[in-house]
Amino acid sequence: MHIVINTPNGNIGRSLALRLLEAGESLTVISRSEEKVAELVARGAKVVVGSTDDAAVLDRAFSGAKAVFWLTPPPARPDFIEWSEGLARLAARKAKEHGVARVVVLSSIGAQSGRGTGPVGALLAVEEAFKAAVPDVTILRPGYFMENLLREVPALASAGAIYLPIPADRKLPFVATADIARKAEEVLRDGAWKGHRYLGIHGPQSLAYVEVEKILSEVLGRPVRYVQVSLADARKGMQGAGVPGFVVELLSEMYQAVLDGRMDPEEPRSGETTTPTTLAQWAKEVLGPAVGKARVSAA
Repeated sequence: MHIVINTPNGNIGRSLALRLLEAGESLTVISRSEEKVAELVARGAKVVVGSTDDAAVLDRAFSGAKAVFWLTPPPARPDFIEWSEGLARLAARKAKEHGVARVVVLSSIGAQSGRGTGPVGALLAVEEAFKAAVPDVTILRPGYFMENLLREVPALASAGAIYLPIPADRKLPFVATADIARKAEEVLRDGAWKGHRYLGIHGPQSLAYVEVEKILSEVLGRPVRYVQVSLADARKGMQGAGVPGFVVELLSEMYQAVLDGRMDPEEPRSGETTTPTTLAQWAKEVLGPAVGKARVSAA
C-alpha cells in the first residue's frame, strides 16, 4: 500500500514515517526541503518537494496513493485557522480526484467544539472536509502531548516550577507523541476498518498537575511546583518570552476553552484509546535530559 505523509519533519510525522518504512510500506513525504527528509529518502521514501497548500504538489504526492496521513501544522501565520481549513478542503478534493481510498486525520481532544478553542479550532472543519470527500476516514483525537511540557524547560531549570492557567486538579489525558505515531501506523496498516470513525488516544492515565508535579519531582530528583497563574499573567509571560502575538491569542483562547470544559475528550477512555508510555518514563527519557542541559547552560 502506498501512503503519503504531509508533515514528515515533526515529532509525530517523522516517527510515523520511520515506522512505516521499517515495516516495508511504500511511502511518499511532502517537504519544503529535500535536505530535511534525507534520512527518510535514504531509507526508501519518495519526496515531493514543495508546500502542501500548492495544488500541483498535492497532485504529484497523491498520484497512486492508497492512503494519506494528514496532520495540520502548528500555527505559523496570523490567518492560521482560515488557512488550515482551506488547506484541508484542497487536500480532501485532491484525495478524491486521485482515488485515495482512506485517510487518517490527526485531530485533537476538543476538536468537537469547533472554533474558539485556539489552534484546535481549525480541526473540526479539517475533519469534516475529509469526511465529505473520502469514503474511509479515521480521525485520531489525542490528548495533551507530553512534549508540550518541553515549553516549561526554562522555568523548570531556573525555578523548578511550571506556570500555567489550568486548575491544579483538572485531569488531562497526557500522551507521548511516539505513542500517537504508533497508533497512526496501526490504523494505516489495518485494512479491516471502513467508513468514518473517531478514535481517542489518551495515554496510560489522565493526570492533574498536582500529580504531574509529584511525578516530575521524583524523576528530576528535585522539587517541582505547579503554580496556577491567571490567564492575564500567562499572556504576559508568553509576550515576555517573545511568542508572536497571534500565537499568544490562539493559546490564550485554548486555555480559556480548557477552563470552560470545551477541551474535554469526547471519546471515552477504553483499552483501544489507552497507550503505554507513562509520564514518568517520558520525563526520564526526554524532559530530564532537556532540563539538565538547560541548567548546565545557565550555570
